[in-house]
This record gives sequence, C-alpha cells and structure tokens, in this order.
Amino acid sequence: MEGVACAVGRLGADGPWLGFAPAIDDGYELVVGGASAPSRHVADADDLLCLAIAYFEDELDAPPEELAATHADIGSLVRHVAEHEADADRRRLLGEAVDAVDDGLPADAVVGRLRVCLVGVEDPVARLTRRATESGGRLTR
Repeated sequence: MEGVACAVGRLGADGPWLGFAPAIDDGYELVVGGASAPSRHVADADDLLCLAIAYFEDELDAPPEELAATHADIGSLVRHVAEHEADADRRRLLGEAVDAVDDGLPADAVVGRLRVCLVGVEDPVARLTRRATESGGRLTR
C-alpha cells in the first residue's frame, strides 16, 4: 500500500504539484501530481533535501491545501535522510539540519543547514523541476 503524499508546492499557479510520500521500502518517493493520478519517482537524498529546501524557501506556488506538507512532515523527511546516511560527516551535518527544523529556527537558517548537506550543486527548485519532467511518470533514478 502506498503512503499518503505531502505536497510542498506547485510549479506555477496551474502547474503540477511536487511532494513526497513514504515508499514500501522504508524510503521516500518524489511525487508529482497534476490533472491525472500522481506519479511516484524513486528519490535520492538530494531530491528529498531539495523538497525540504523548497518548503522553507517558499519559492514554489502554494500546494493543494488538502495535501500541504506540515513542518512536522518536513522534520520527519529530513530525519529519515539523516538516519539513512552512510557518510559520517554528512550524517553530522544532517543532524544539525534536523535540529534546526525541530527547534523552529528561522527559515533562512534551516535552508542554510540543509544546503550544506547537498551533494549536487544544482539549484533545488531547478532540480525538482527537472526531476518532475524527466521521467514522464515512470519510476526512475
């Protein structure tokens, strides 16, 4: 059974929404919703961190209200990434990001801590936009 999706925002006022949902394999998937049924995509740690950054940066249009991710949802997402990180240095940085989310630090402080955890250099919203459009609805890496 698929987990319920949480949306962090839309790509444009009438564009698809982007979010995440628990996966069967104890991970999370990137979810893209639109006029038809949402599509789910295999997500790596950077995809999930980009979703968290997009949530705090507020650069995307508002998500569907009934699916909108909460602060607690984002905290769980970042905590999951931290718990499953193999690299000790990155896990420590992710722990600091989890603390920032849990402590309710200002959005810019949280974003700063999340950004240093990214492996890639691509802008988070640009990455999410690319990921939302590259697979045509198929589960991809």
